[in-house]
Amino acid sequence: MTIDRGVESARQALRVAFGVVPFLAGLDKFFNLLADWPRYLSPAAEAMLPVTAQTFMHFAGVVEMVVGLAILTRWTVLGSYVAAAWLVAIAANLVASDTFLDVAVRDLVMATAAYTLARLTEASESTRTPAAVPVDAQEDRTRLGKVA
Repeated sequence: MTIDRGVESARQALRVAFGVVPFLAGLDKFFNLLADWPRYLSPAAEAMLPVTAQTFMHFAGVVEMVVGLAILTRWTVLGSYVAAAWLVAIAANLVASDTFLDVAVRDLVMATAAYTLARLTEASESTRTPAAVPVDAQEDRTRLGKVA
């Protein structure tokens, strides 16, 4: 296996993971089967919300589902950057609550992986896009019939 194939297979694994997992976690914000999601909201954040913690989790779930779908489609780069920022915000919320610090650390690691997916996808897409061929300035002037 070449490094290019190895990197591409790693990028695709990250893409599937960051597409499917956020989508399913977002969907679960409506059912609370995986976790009691409102418990993860810090008291300070909850006090600032104009809605209940569960309603906020519904909003968060929609965002996560959209981000997951974006990553699985042609918006992988944008979705990955949003996922990275979202995960950092979640980690900050958990640190502010002084609970679930282990989850905060894992979210920061996942944010780094989402950022890595964005950068790998940018690199992958740039190698697929043909580069513009520079036109020789002298050739261009000759074509116009004028030599400076």
